[in-house]
Formats: sequence, C-alpha cells, structure tokens
Amino acid sequence: MNSDYMREALALARQGVALASPNPMVGCVIVREGEVVGRGFHTWNGLKHAEILALDAAGERAKGAVAYVTLEPCSHTGRTGPCADALIAAGVAKVVAAVHDPNPSVRGAGFERLLNAGVEVEMADGFEGEAAKLNEPFFHFMRTGKPLVTMKCAVTLDGKIAAPEDNSGWITSERARAHVQELRHATDAMITGIGTVLADNPLLNDRSGLPRARPLLRVVLDSTLRLPLDSKLVESADGDVLVAATSAASAERRRSLESRGVDVCVFDGPGGRVDIRDVVSLLSERRYLSAMIEAGSKVNWAALESGVVDKVFLYYAPKILGGTESLPMAGGSGRMRRKDAIVLERTALYPIPPDEFAVEAYIRKDA
Repeated sequence: MNSDYMREALALARQGVALASPNPMVGCVIVREGEVVGRGFHTWNGLKHAEILALDAAGERAKGAVAYVTLEPCSHTGRTGPCADALIAAGVAKVVAAVHDPNPSVRGAGFERLLNAGVEVEMADGFEGEAAKLNEPFFHFMRTGKPLVTMKCAVTLDGKIAAPEDNSGWITSERARAHVQELRHATDAMITGIGTVLADNPLLNDRSGLPRARPLLRVVLDSTLRLPLDSKLVESADGDVLVAATSAASAERRRSLESRGVDVCVFDGPGGRVDIRDVVSLLSERRYLSAMIEAGSKVNWAALESGVVDKVFLYYAPKILGGTESLPMAGGSGRMRRKDAIVLERTALYPIPPDEFAVEAYIRKDA
C-alpha cells in the first residue's frame, strides 16, 4: 500500500463536506503502474459514488489497477448500483480501503463480494481513525439511528456565556467565530431556543459561502410560538426554518408562521414544554445526520439533562465575567451532587492563537 494515495483519497473525500449528506463523504483514487488514472468523490446531487466517478475517469486503464477508497465499497442497491460490482466489472485487481462501512446492510459484504470475485482486499493500516472521524455523523447515525448532536458555546474562562445586563459585542475573537462557521457548514441542522432568538435575533445560517447539497435546517424551540414575524429567521425562511411548539400555541399564530414558509411541528413534552428528544427524533426521521445546539443557558442544560447531546465544542476566551448573575453555559437545576456530574471523555484541545482555545469532548453515556 502507498500511503500517499490514501491521503489523496481522504483529501478528495473532504471535498464532499456539506455536499454528500445524508450519504457519507467518500474519496477514491485508482492507480495503475504507479500512475493515478482516476479520481472521484461523492456528492449527493452528483448521484454517482466516488468509485464510479474514478472508474469513469480511468476507463480501460482500471483493469489490473489498485483502487484506494476511504470507505468499504457498497454492496447494495440504493439510488445507484453496488460499487463493489462496478469495481469487479472494471477488472480492478486490488482494493485498499481505510475503514469498514458501518451501515448494517453493507458492513463486510462489500469486501466479501470483492474477495469472492478474486479481487484482493487490503485495509489501509493507520487510516481507520482518520477515515471514521471524517464521517463521524454518518457512523454515529448508522450505530444509533440518531443524528450526532454537538453543543457549541463561546465561554469566558470562568464558564460564563452572558452578562446580566449589556451583552453587546462578542465573547470570542473573529478567528474563533470563523471556525464556528466551518462547524456550521459541516452540520445538517442548527437548534436554538426562543430566548436566544428574542435576545439576539440571529439568522443561524451557514456564512461560510461554500456550497451545500441541502439547506442548513434552522430549528427553534418555541413552546408558545413567540417567534416574531419580523425576525431574521422568519424573514429569511425558505423551507429551512422549523419551529417546535406545543399544542398550547395559538393556531392563528401557527398559520401566520406557516404562511411565511416556516414549518411548525407540535411536540407536547413534560411541563408544557417542547421535549428536545422529540425534536431530535424528528431530525432522525428526516435523515439529518448531525445537529448543533447554539442556545442559552436553560436550553443547554435541558439538552444535556435529556441525554441528546453527544459532544461539546467549547470556545474559551481569555476573559472573566464573575458574579452570580452572569449566566453559565448550562443553567437550570443542574446536578445536586458532585458525584452526579455529567462526565466527558476523549477530550481534545485546539489552540486558537494568540490567546484562545477550544475544547472538544464527548459525553460519557454510561456515566
């Protein structure tokens, strides 16, 4: 195996960010006698899988070649036929893959089909973790049937997200906020609370300027439909704004929002509030692979306490607000005992020069 070819395949796959969902990002490089004869990466709108695009580019030169692919070739028929069959038909001699496909209808079957046809199969040593991380939302969805939910917050060093009075300005730097847009671009849906909307009037849109296969879905938790009709979210709605309300909300208000292109869904949860677990279930049904929560203190805690949050991405600024009235990243009732704290694991630190940093960590579900 030549590691350079797998690195190129992974670089190709990354070009599918926000373009492949709800499918995984996949890159393929076909090599014959030390020369790259075909390249491809998958996009949802492009329909063809990475292997098919690479085979199309290679033509007759695919015979006897080695195909480097970032994910096990599929063995089932969906919108397209099985890639494993196409590789066999093209006469590829060997397939080098970075990771098994977690899809229960594929896992191992693609490799088995190749081997049964006399095609050599090799796992690319040292690339499994990188390939799985690249498609983390897809792998999570295939394991759990639910989108990967990330809670994102910008916080001071003492864990505050808002001051008690004036909150004009930003907690973090422009550089940190630019990275947030990268996260948004790679996300299928955003979730916030009506409190944040009323306070900040955000757009919650993808401002990266990069193309997407489908719009970023913007979700507002709003039990009684207080969302202003002149808010930026409503004024910009084009089938990409969903408001989660309860049956206590005004029917007239619902009709007004729906007439402006807002999708209103009713979820009656405990205490007359929307249960965020129902919202995440709806996202699952609509096959959104990932969701990011950007909300206030109360919604953050409700999401953490409900168990829907899978990971956090916290941006820390070199500032201290202090005081008992400044809002922490997660408010609500909290946990009453230190030993009952929500535990995080697999923590990674990312420096944001000159003085900021971000923390990525995963919620330990068995804690």
